[in-house]
Amino acid sequence: MTEFTPVLSLLGGALIGLSAVLLMAFHGRIAGMTGILTGLLPPVASDWTWRAAFIAGAIIAPSLVLSFSDHSIAFSSPVPLPWVIIGGLIVGGGVYFGSGCTSGHGVCGMARLSPRSIAATGTFMATAIVTVFVIRHLSGGF
Repeated sequence: MTEFTPVLSLLGGALIGLSAVLLMAFHGRIAGMTGILTGLLPPVASDWTWRAAFIAGAIIAPSLVLSFSDHSIAFSSPVPLPWVIIGGLIVGGGVYFGSGCTSGHGVCGMARLSPRSIAATGTFMATAIVTVFVIRHLSGGF
């Protein structure tokens, strides 16, 4: 069963939107996590400092919330590890061939009304919906 958390989800979405707006305002860059992370891998981009700060903030901020609140994140996956790895590789291929990830297309590209991002977001949302339906309702899986 998936837990329904509308308030926390709304707050998280607002913070993601705020970070995207601030990154565009101060650095003129799209907040696509894949592009940001790619600039930290060899050959390292010349503007690596803001990229490292952005990734560090994405890792440290949730840790701080968990440290100073009574929230916890219980995580378990019924999906076998090889399937998770295969899924990650498929997503990585989609990011490469789609020229961006869900944060770049779905958050930033949609906000800019980019036709390419609208098409990409529609494609990955439709694919996700079909995948969940097939796995949960047709295959009797996870």
